Amino acid sequence: MFSSVAHLARANPFNAPHLQLVHDGLTGSRSSPAGPPGPPRRSRNLAAAAVEEYSCEYGSMKFYALCGFGGVLSCGLTHTAVVPLDLVKCRMQVDPQKYKGIFNGFSVTLKEDGVRGLAKGWAPTFIGYSMQGLCKFGFYEVFKVLYSNMLGEENAYLWRTSLYLAASASAEFFADIALAPMEAAKVRIQTQPGYANTLRDAAPKMYKEEGLKAFYKGVAPLWMRQIPYTMMKFACFERTVEALYKFVVPKPRSECSKPEQLVVTFVAGYIAGVFCAIVSHPADSVVSVLNKEKGSSASQVLQRLGFKGVWKGLFARIIMIGTLTALQWFIYDSVKVYFRLPRPPPPEMPESLKKKLGLTQ
Repeated sequence: MFSSVAHLARANPFNAPHLQLVHDGLTGSRSSPAGPPGPPRRSRNLAAAAVEEYSCEYGSMKFYALCGFGGVLSCGLTHTAVVPLDLVKCRMQVDPQKYKGIFNGFSVTLKEDGVRGLAKGWAPTFIGYSMQGLCKFGFYEVFKVLYSNMLGEENAYLWRTSLYLAASASAEFFADIALAPMEAAKVRIQTQPGYANTLRDAAPKMYKEEGLKAFYKGVAPLWMRQIPYTMMKFACFERTVEALYKFVVPKPRSECSKPEQLVVTFVAGYIAGVFCAIVSHPADSVVSVLNKEKGSSASQVLQRLGFKGVWKGLFARIIMIGTLTALQWFIYDSVKVYFRLPRPPPPEMPESLKKKLGLTQ
């Protein structure tokens, strides 16, 4: 019995980044160092039981759709929750003389606009980042599987960091196109007093003044900000989870309860978020100023802000993005748990690669 279970564990299709639930000839084709493999029929029954605990197969359309839904909740809800902090951060970036710091920014905003003023831009934030989350998380899973299958099992393991970077960058390219219109409206509402108080007022006014260009002129700076941010967010998260289970968590992931696994997810998400904020902050400053002004280009704004100017509001953004990223990963992973989606453990070296490297007898 135990040799059969050990054999099944080594043949687990989740042991490499491309993570396919069904492999031809996977069960019963390898021998176990601990003893001869169990009867093929028994292994197949165990494998079937393992698959049945999930609501769908990894890489199926249902899996991608539910991952996209998880992205909608994780990004839409969290970004909307921190709108007050985001509003002050944007105002510090576009008018540093008036909003001298995070606490001063809150004080000035409350004095001028009251408590309701802190919620300005919540509608475009919720819509825009929900659409971004749909593409970011949904397409990440799609591209991770696609690129893993292109590389093959062994290369996907050896180059897994590059795989995470490439998959996340590809996903964010499309996510930013979905986000750009709402981001432009949000910044106008938050940083231009008297321009508009709601999305219903801002969108028609922007279209009348500049046409469609008003909604998409910030997409290039968004790519500059969001693609490095997302590459760091996913690659750092994946490798941090791997390191936490290897060096910090005192027991294997398979022995951890679902709540314990979600705590690891939250911690890894916060660590990744801090690095995300630092990497993407200069481009975030450019986006904030660019969407406020008419007729300016990204290069002109960057030149005018200078090195010191692009780092204004970094502390506020570290707090915001660190918390956001941790909560996003926590919500996303919770959605996977709720819908019983496959949640592969950190990748392990394939048996074939171990044999090539002489790590097994």
